[in-house]
Amino acid sequence: MVSGPEHPVTVPLLERETELAAAAQAVDALCADAPAGGVLVCSGEAGLGKTALLSEIRRLAAGRCAVWSARGGETVTCVPFHVVRQLLQPALAPAGAVDARELLGDGYEIIGPALGVAPPGGQADPQGVRDGLDALLLRLADTHRPLVLIVDDAHWSDLETLGWLASFVQREDLPVLVVMAYRTEEPTGDTAEFIRAMEAAAGRCVSLRALTPDAVARLARAALGEHADDPFCREVWAVTGGNLYETVELVAKVRDERLDPVEGSAGALRALGASARGSGLIARLEELGTATTRFAWAAAILGTEISLDLAAALAGLPGDQAADCAERLRAARILAGTDPMEFVHPLIAGAVYRAIPAATRTAMHGLAAWAVTRAGRGPAAAARHLLEVHPDDDPELVAQLREAASEHLAVGAPDAARRCLERAVQEPPLPEVHAEVLYELGCSTLLTSPATTVGHLRAALGMPGLDAGRRVDAVFRLSQALTHNNQTREAAEVVAAEVARTAPGPTRMRLQAVHFLWEGVQSAEDDGPGRSRRLAEMAEGLRGRDNSERVLLILRAFDGTARGENAEEVVEICDRALLDGGLAPGLGWTNTAWGFEPPALLGLTYAFADRLDRAECLFDEALRAFEISGWSGGHLAFAHALVGYLQRRRGRLDRAEMYLRESLRLAERVGNGLPMHWDAACMLIDTLLARAGSTRPRRRPTATRSRRRTRRRSSFPTPSAYGEGCCSPRGVPRKPWRNSKRPARR
Repeated sequence: MVSGPEHPVTVPLLERETELAAAAQAVDALCADAPAGGVLVCSGEAGLGKTALLSEIRRLAAGRCAVWSARGGETVTCVPFHVVRQLLQPALAPAGAVDARELLGDGYEIIGPALGVAPPGGQADPQGVRDGLDALLLRLADTHRPLVLIVDDAHWSDLETLGWLASFVQREDLPVLVVMAYRTEEPTGDTAEFIRAMEAAAGRCVSLRALTPDAVARLARAALGEHADDPFCREVWAVTGGNLYETVELVAKVRDERLDPVEGSAGALRALGASARGSGLIARLEELGTATTRFAWAAAILGTEISLDLAAALAGLPGDQAADCAERLRAARILAGTDPMEFVHPLIAGAVYRAIPAATRTAMHGLAAWAVTRAGRGPAAAARHLLEVHPDDDPELVAQLREAASEHLAVGAPDAARRCLERAVQEPPLPEVHAEVLYELGCSTLLTSPATTVGHLRAALGMPGLDAGRRVDAVFRLSQALTHNNQTREAAEVVAAEVARTAPGPTRMRLQAVHFLWEGVQSAEDDGPGRSRRLAEMAEGLRGRDNSERVLLILRAFDGTARGENAEEVVEICDRALLDGGLAPGLGWTNTAWGFEPPALLGLTYAFADRLDRAECLFDEALRAFEISGWSGGHLAFAHALVGYLQRRRGRLDRAEMYLRESLRLAERVGNGLPMHWDAACMLIDTLLARAGSTRPRRRPTATRSRRRTRRRSSFPTPSAYGEGCCSPRGVPRKPWRNSKRPARR
């Protein structure tokens, strides 16, 4: 329905029988005795009636299903999780702080910030947030079944929501019906890729076409009366091309102008039709007056959920005058609603936004950022406007963008954080903070683009401004990024160069530990024995007084494992790396100062020395730590592989298979071809072969066979960096145990 000043124009849904039949089948399947969810994708050019079709689907499902809907917006595509917050609003809106925590359960701290119901915390893992949203929607689908989710204008959805939906709909047991509509001419890049993934998962895809002359004639007569003659109706179709939006607008204007719908009036239709789009629409807007035009500009800048107060502040109008302007725009079928308001159609919003002079539009975005911040909506809400402001050496803008980037990282949106920090670099920052901004930019891209991280961190280290602690951290993260990018040798060289320029002390010791770490996980070394001697000399006498000493002890123990040293002596070194029998603060599995490699190497060293109970405690702790922190990508896959490997060592083949299958599943989500994927697959194959032979009678092995078996190398996980999108070239200990008082079993 399109509302005019006094008379509503009812729009019958014509020539959409195929689309409605597909929707009816999908709703019936969802409401059947054995309910089956699914995906229905509707596409078409702008104005063909996708929103009208979705409204009819909503009506079709009403009374039988819970229907939740959301809509993307052209000016808010960069706002993370904007659409998912709309989509889940019915479940979240009535919840207070206590209720929200109860609703989200263990996922409160992981997905609560993304949904806007919990304060931002530390950096969230994007895959963990997606998994948390999966778990939440599964619970909601069970509570509100049958549940239909409708996303309109998906081509303008934020990438975080689209990425989650594209992953969620791949489930074989999809418990909801997801209906999505998008413009065929709009999607590009990642948006197009996610939409294609949803279409591939969809059981039904429908494409809308322009209305035929007969359908346009029926629309015209339904609104203007049966006396509308054929030549007039034919001209309506010729002017609009069968576009539903333009047809409805043209018919409404005919009514407003009180034109007689006969052949004699057909000549006036082209002029009236032009006023519904492009320059004609803008001319019609300008006729409403300067203040009303400025208010419409302000509404277009704000985009969606337009607050009357914010629009008034942005337009520089007092409250009563702003309310009058809003009423004029509603009467002209440009805006709808009261507070908040929306544009009647995205085509109108886009035309008004593009009609704002470029310099004025930029200035208004700056004012909008100020107004949004003043309204208490926070830096992240203001960031989308700050991104549109021209660089102008503004330290305050840099600070706001850095704070917004921090909030984006806390909700699991590193790409949004990257955009903010890239814009902050363009400002540019003051010399004393420039290196800090580059460091933060490098950290924001570590999981998504290690090669990009390398460039930013090298630039940060090449300029003044980083204090000693931050500089060491930047070197460590640069070496991590190089390792993730299959440049382990370069990682070791970068750290070695920093060691050479650092004075003796705790900082130098930390760098030396990192250097030994990356040297030890290279696939080939120039002087492995020399490195082992240097490491042994440095670790001699260390008691584990701080984390640098503890890491050096862990590396020394693992190196002793690789060289076949006495197992009991190696265990004694491992024990010195612990604090009260456990990992010291700052050396946990999710700690970013050292990474998860040191505890992984420690656990594996215990395992190779047959201290399986200690290894099991460490690996179980890894599972808990990653799950609690929401790290459900490569890190969690690695943890499952470690536990599976240990279960296999204990002879619990059924449990080993369970953990390894889960490791393989998680690794496949991160990407095929990663070392974690290979390790999980190989260990699972070995375990399945062992299970197949476990029921066969076995001949008692001779002593010779037994000794050979202790030296046989078996597949086990690699203690290297397995973040999202990362890989490692390194295997595990290069040599079996030998010359040991107590040889370790393989």
